[in-house]
Amino acid sequence: MEGRKERGRLRNFVRRMAMECLCSGEQLKGADETTRSSDSSIAKDFSASGYLSRNGEVEQYLDNGNIEEAELSLQEGVCLNYEEARALLGRLEYQRGHVEAALRVFDGIDISSLVPKMKISITRKAHRRKTRSQWDSPPMPLHAVSLLMEAIYLKARALHDLGKFKDAAQECRMILDIVEAALPEGLPAGFGKGCKLNEIICKAVQFLPELWKLAGFLLEAISEYRRSLLNNWNLDGETIAKIQKEFAVFLLYSGCEARPPNLHSQLDGSFVPRNNMEEAILLLMILLRKFNLRRVERDPTVIHHLTFALSMSGQLKPLAVQFEELLPGLLDKREWSYNVALCYLAEEDDLTALNLLKRILKLGQESEILKELLLGSKVCVEKGDYAEGAAYARRAIANIQGGCHQLVGVADVLLGVSLSNQARYAISDTDRASWQYEALEVLGSAEKNMHWQDPRILYNLSLENAEQRKLDAAVFYAKKLVKLEAGSELRSWLLLARLLSAQKLFADAETIVDAALDQTGKWNQGDLLRTKARIQAAQGEFSDAVGTYTQLLAIIQLRRKKFSAGISLAKGAEDDKSLETETWYDLALLYLGMSQWRDAEVCISKIRAVSCYSALAWHATGKLYEVKGLPKEALGAYFRALDLDAKHVPSLISTAIILRQLGDRPLPSVRCFLTDALQLDRTNHMAWFNLGLLYEEEGGRSAAEAAECFQAASLLEETAPVEPFK
Repeated sequence: MEGRKERGRLRNFVRRMAMECLCSGEQLKGADETTRSSDSSIAKDFSASGYLSRNGEVEQYLDNGNIEEAELSLQEGVCLNYEEARALLGRLEYQRGHVEAALRVFDGIDISSLVPKMKISITRKAHRRKTRSQWDSPPMPLHAVSLLMEAIYLKARALHDLGKFKDAAQECRMILDIVEAALPEGLPAGFGKGCKLNEIICKAVQFLPELWKLAGFLLEAISEYRRSLLNNWNLDGETIAKIQKEFAVFLLYSGCEARPPNLHSQLDGSFVPRNNMEEAILLLMILLRKFNLRRVERDPTVIHHLTFALSMSGQLKPLAVQFEELLPGLLDKREWSYNVALCYLAEEDDLTALNLLKRILKLGQESEILKELLLGSKVCVEKGDYAEGAAYARRAIANIQGGCHQLVGVADVLLGVSLSNQARYAISDTDRASWQYEALEVLGSAEKNMHWQDPRILYNLSLENAEQRKLDAAVFYAKKLVKLEAGSELRSWLLLARLLSAQKLFADAETIVDAALDQTGKWNQGDLLRTKARIQAAQGEFSDAVGTYTQLLAIIQLRRKKFSAGISLAKGAEDDKSLETETWYDLALLYLGMSQWRDAEVCISKIRAVSCYSALAWHATGKLYEVKGLPKEALGAYFRALDLDAKHVPSLISTAIILRQLGDRPLPSVRCFLTDALQLDRTNHMAWFNLGLLYEEEGGRSAAEAAECFQAASLLEETAPVEPFK
């Protein structure tokens, strides 16, 4: 019973296929369509074609699996030539699921001998549509070209199904090569209307890049993507948008770096992508523009891919512009504001980012704006508004009680950092002690929530204990941090080395730095070498320190020559400039300590060459005048340094020392410089010591205050690191 039904379906299908080949006005069905179960859709009269006379004969051959006899019967009965008959039967076999049998049928077609006729037929058909002149009839009707093109496409599909992706790609490429050779300027509008040729070309254009990707030929895939977009294949807008998105995603995530496109057709001054990232960004921006013009259906994932691409290239300001140009509806208003805030935050425009977040925080429900609260707290911390940052963190904690432990941990870290910074700049000793205690409490709570597995929490716990001079606890957390990160983070090595230097374990600190240097690439060793030099200087190894500083300067010079200036290197270049200035400054002070004034002067000139408006250069100059016995000139240099940077703590302290020595100003006015320095850095033992000297000179009731200052200076000096912990 089932066999009779199957044979009936095949008979109906063969009738339909044969008549579609004879009638150029009917379109052939695609390879991915299923055969119909009844012959009710056949509206043609088969008797005119001569097919009915051989109907039973063809069906009998098909039922017996005799393709050659069925092919011969089709040729004789419905006026198909050898190649057309095999193309028709190959399609039938493929749609029946007989992939290998279909491939054998298609292999029997000598396409190479038919290619010239196919090219001429396509060319003449296109020319007739364009000029409407009466040409000689083409060597092959267009429906026959369509049938053979479909045979090539189905052969590629069959090879794909068998896992022969390279062979499939080569077959599929033949379709585009034929069309491109016949019509170098592209398909005219409406070409192939009334037959299936245009549909086959469209499918081949989309299928070919996928085949090259599956075959592992990524450069060929990129080439075919470019070919599909740069040539005119009569594709509709949605298909072009789909190809553009697929190509952009492939460029972003494939890991294959291709040569830039060769766009000879571009006008002078037009943008030509220089690498994969720029090409992907260009495609995604074109898609966004199409969305805004409502030419194609919107796809929210495009903005996500563009976000990734522009973030990776460091182009966050242009990304913000793209978000701002989006029409309403593509993204939720809250999501839009949050993403734009992230862009401005990455560009260090904290104020704009915070204003955008405040819009959300004013209107949203507390339970729905947790990430905005956390980001707002982070922005406030970076902006220096610690009280507001702590308030946002507390709001977040209040709304995730009993919720996600990770979010609670993040909120606790932000609250702890905010409280720590509030304590650092507190005026009241009571507030300072309260905030310091609470900071350690919330950081400890965060660590418990994260089960000792979050490096950020361990780092801040160690740092906060270090700031409170609880060095044993700070070292404990720093060691756990280095172990947790397997020594992969530079800042953790630096923190541990500075903590050991604060404990006056200089040999151990230098060993830690050497271990970090072994695991760090040469271009990233700058901060480690500077720390090592300062440790050597603290041990009195001045010659070794000079050698380490020289090595550091050599690396900076090599970096400057090695890397060309670029968008992604702008911040790195600025960091190198700052590091070079500080290195020359340290060297100048080191030479002054060794009484090598000439070398110190050279170092000062180098600072001015790198940054002519550097406060460090004038402070070093003042130190040079001091050792030469020229206090007034030194005072003038310190004032120049403060004109350039009013918050330069060493210049504030040095100014107070010289003024006290000269006795030109009343002690309260001198004390202002020291209190300003302590407001900026409360752990500076030199500021406390000199403030104690001032109180001592005042005498009377100031003696107790002087004693407290000396006590603080002594404690801080005993636990002072070679450079700040953070």
